[in-house]
Amino acid sequence: MSKSMTETQSLKSRGWLIWLPLGLFALLLAIAAFSLANPTDRVITSKLVGQDLPVFDLPPAIEGSGGLKQADFTDGQPKLLNIFASWCVPCIIEAPQLEQLARSGVIIHGVAIRDRPADVQAFLARNGNPYSRIGADNISSIQLAIGSSGVPETFVIDGQGRIVHQHIGEIREDAVPLILEKLEEARQ
Repeated sequence: MSKSMTETQSLKSRGWLIWLPLGLFALLLAIAAFSLANPTDRVITSKLVGQDLPVFDLPPAIEGSGGLKQADFTDGQPKLLNIFASWCVPCIIEAPQLEQLARSGVIIHGVAIRDRPADVQAFLARNGNPYSRIGADNISSIQLAIGSSGVPETFVIDGQGRIVHQHIGEIREDAVPLILEKLEEARQ
């Protein structure tokens, strides 16, 4: 067997190597397509659901809003803790539902995140004020302490100050029955 024949056979036997980069690319493409078709859960739920609210004491967000502290949630009556901001567009979307809940007797306390009093006042004037008390969280300290990842978010708090439910994102009309159900469960 001549040397050139051996080299030719050797090249033929390694010919599959030319397809290796294309095969690896196809594998990566298949993994990417599978990941896009089956996304992981991107909602970050609070690890504090089922636990007590952390101790906090926030100053009033606007004059006359009373401020907000952990003790405001321990009087035996379930409440909502809504985290919002005047610069938050989804907060505008949920405003009618919060008004509806407040009209039905639900006590809603708010936490204004990284906001200025004049902006909070203007937001409430435009979109209604369903809040019994509003605390100012200018450095997102309580937001981070309760495991909130954005605005708006709403927590159902039982009468002992325990977080029993977390609603991530704006409350749309179809979510109101679940919020009321969780409040009723928190009464028991």
